[in-house]
Amino acid sequence: MQTKRKIPLRKCVATQEQLPKKELIRVVRTPEKTVIVDESGKANGRGAYLKRSKEAIDLAQKKGYLKRALNVDIDDALYDELRSLIHE
Repeated sequence: MQTKRKIPLRKCVATQEQLPKKELIRVVRTPEKTVIVDESGKANGRGAYLKRSKEAIDLAQKKGYLKRALNVDIDDALYDELRSLIHE
C-alpha cells in the first residue's frame, strides 16, 4: 500500500496564497546579507516565497513585500531576474 506524501505548502508574500512549494520561487537573504533567487530551494538563509506570476512579482516590488519579509533592501535587478525566470 502506497502512502500519500504530504505536499509542502508555503505562503506567497505578495498574494498571501498558500501554494505547493514547487509552484513558488524562493528568494533568500544569505547570512552575508546578499539577496539571491534560490532555484534549488535549499540555500542557506532567510527565505521568502513568491508566486510564479508577473502580477505577484509586480505587487511585491510596488508594495515592498520582499523588503519587509527579508528585512533588507531589494535591488530592482532582482525583480528583473524573477520576471525572466517566469518567462522561460
